[in-house]
Amino acid sequence: MNYFCCLLLALACLLGSCRSSDTDTTSLKTYFTADTSDVADGGVRIIPINTLNRTFKVWTKRFGNNPKIKLLLLNGGPGATHEYFEVMESFLPAEGIEFIYYDQLGTGNSDNPNDTTFWDLPRYVEEVEQVRSALNLSADNFYLLGHSWGGILATEYALKYGKNLKGLVISNMMSSCPDYGRYADEVLAKQMDPAVVKEVNELEAKGQYTNPRYMELLLPNFYAKHICRLPIDQWPEPMTRALNKTNQSLYVTMQGPSEFGIAGKLTNWDRKADLPNITVPTLTIGGQYDTMDPAHMKWMATQLPNGSYLYCPNGSHMSMYDDQKTYMQGLIKFINGVNAGEKKVAL
Repeated sequence: MNYFCCLLLALACLLGSCRSSDTDTTSLKTYFTADTSDVADGGVRIIPINTLNRTFKVWTKRFGNNPKIKLLLLNGGPGATHEYFEVMESFLPAEGIEFIYYDQLGTGNSDNPNDTTFWDLPRYVEEVEQVRSALNLSADNFYLLGHSWGGILATEYALKYGKNLKGLVISNMMSSCPDYGRYADEVLAKQMDPAVVKEVNELEAKGQYTNPRYMELLLPNFYAKHICRLPIDQWPEPMTRALNKTNQSLYVTMQGPSEFGIAGKLTNWDRKADLPNITVPTLTIGGQYDTMDPAHMKWMATQLPNGSYLYCPNGSHMSMYDDQKTYMQGLIKFINGVNAGEKKVAL
């Protein structure tokens, strides 16, 4: 009798396992479902943007299909491309998280007006809203992740259009550019060899930002320590590809020519006092070796009514690469937590 009970139990477990496998397969098929009612294009959508009395086209590409979770990615720079987010393909599909690549106007595969008038934060906020509307993203499914400059853009979007969001991620970006400038001067610069800082300052004073010596100094002493803490000759190809395509006009207009602090249009941007007005569940992400102050990003989470904080102890500005498991596991846990109804997610 006990033998038959054990046999039945084993069969039940086996059938349950098969059902689970079938469910997983079905879920996977659903995630990768493509619209083939017309000529399939791999999820690419070219969206017309009406801005400053002109119309341009911006490029987006959907990866996966999940009606409940749609993560729109805002890259940094300013002026880089979506391509360094390709790392998401190695982690998010397994979790069923749909994500959407998007090249902002002037970058990557999108139109480039070649006009600095268009390099303006409020204008980019309205651009994101037009993209959201065209893609039918709503408060039922719309997650927005902004990294670096994209974090500034995401913050501004949330302050104006927060009602459209289900979740927000501000990755490796402080809420104050003046504070960022002070951190660069008072913390990061003091960690460098004084002789290197002196020579960098001399080159900047002469406006010699394109002098090969400038990058010779910055690559080992700044980039390899605070941008991505992997050997430079092993930097991930999607990251170098995206950075090499940076729109320098956009970068210099918004950030300024220097790698230390900020000197462009964003110089005085500060939203510290406005963080309590962002009520949507929000994750801030900081890396120990970041160009941004991780303590500031932790503080941001305490000012946000529904803030959570993810600390990457081995990460720098590109924590999704140099502290990858921490970054990706935390991001996934946050999105799944918010999708399950949590306002704050313990990470």
